[in-house]
Amino acid sequence: MSETGWRPWLPEGIAVLMVLAIGFTEALLSWAMSGERALALAQVAQAMVVAFAVGMARRAPGTALVGVWGLGLLHVASGAPIMLVEFALIAVFFGGARWGSPPTVVMSALSVPLAVIVAFVLHEGRIISLHLLLGGSRLAELVRQEPAALLTVALIGLLVVAAPWPAGLVLRLLDREKASRASILAAEEAAAGARRETEHAREIAQLRDQQTHLALDVHDVVGHSLAVILAQAESGQYLDDTARLKKTLATIATSARSSLQDVRQVLSSTQDRTAASGDTDRFDGLIDGVRGSGHEIVATESGTPRQLPQGAAVVAHRVFQEMLTNAIKHGRRDQPITAERHWPADGGDMLLIEVTNTSDASGGAGTGRGLDGMRRRLETVGGHLDVRRHGETFTVAAFVPVQGFSK
Repeated sequence: MSETGWRPWLPEGIAVLMVLAIGFTEALLSWAMSGERALALAQVAQAMVVAFAVGMARRAPGTALVGVWGLGLLHVASGAPIMLVEFALIAVFFGGARWGSPPTVVMSALSVPLAVIVAFVLHEGRIISLHLLLGGSRLAELVRQEPAALLTVALIGLLVVAAPWPAGLVLRLLDREKASRASILAAEEAAAGARRETEHAREIAQLRDQQTHLALDVHDVVGHSLAVILAQAESGQYLDDTARLKKTLATIATSARSSLQDVRQVLSSTQDRTAASGDTDRFDGLIDGVRGSGHEIVATESGTPRQLPQGAAVVAHRVFQEMLTNAIKHGRRDQPITAERHWPADGGDMLLIEVTNTSDASGGAGTGRGLDGMRRRLETVGGHLDVRRHGETFTVAAFVPVQGFSK
């Protein structure tokens, strides 16, 4: 047997060897003093049963308890005297209370008084070693003459035999409390781990959300600027007037410079601060940029302008920018773009921004990433997007809340 196989059994092995040594010594002493070989052999068998029960007290307390009951029945049936080594059976009572199943705990509790009855009543106090050492029947005679002595001896024996059982039960309860406390700690640790994982997942989601917003900002800024620059470059190649050509080139340079500045603001996360002020000026700047590209644009504004909340201002600017970009890319150059802003009257809560253009059949309606990006932006502040098409007329309407929004 390997070291890992026998080491767990080492305490039981030591206990068994001690019981056998005491039991064999007691049997030899009995044989030497009485000369009865059969009695000595019976005592050796009794010692072996006790050793077996003690050895199984921790691993199989129920089996050990069966051995105790078997030994008790042997005493009752044959009248065999009690051996001193049989006091080691209190280890079985302890093991039954400490490690046994609930039925075993109950049976071990019942075994305690029964063991005392067998030892002190049925055998009239005849413990073999004491019987021989005290001169045969003198102990029994004392018990017969003094009934109170029998009661006293029985009570003392009950206390000695019974003490290990409550001790085992107390240790059993302490083990359960310890296991319960460990289970609570494990549950708390698991909950803390779950909270950490949730926080980690939230951080990852926030990072991905930031990446999505960054991609949308870059898409809107670069897409709008490139659309304006492309329109200006296409119109410039047909210009013969040097002055007008220079003006177009200057407009291209201005658009590129503005785009570069917007990209820097996006990457440095300063666009929120700049977009929160001067909402009307920023709308007008986008409209002027479209006009400078050579596109005709009809811009109207109704109602009383208001200062938009910071998040809504950024969303309104980017959505309007993307609307104009789509109108330039997918609209006909010979048809004007219509841009309308309708501020809500008293009691209203939505700014309506509409951009309408005549769609170029070859260019499509622009229903790709731009529209999805606008929808997502508006949803973050409690707004929504409406897309309508009637024949060649394509209208995109954005509803932006003019008051703060919280999810």
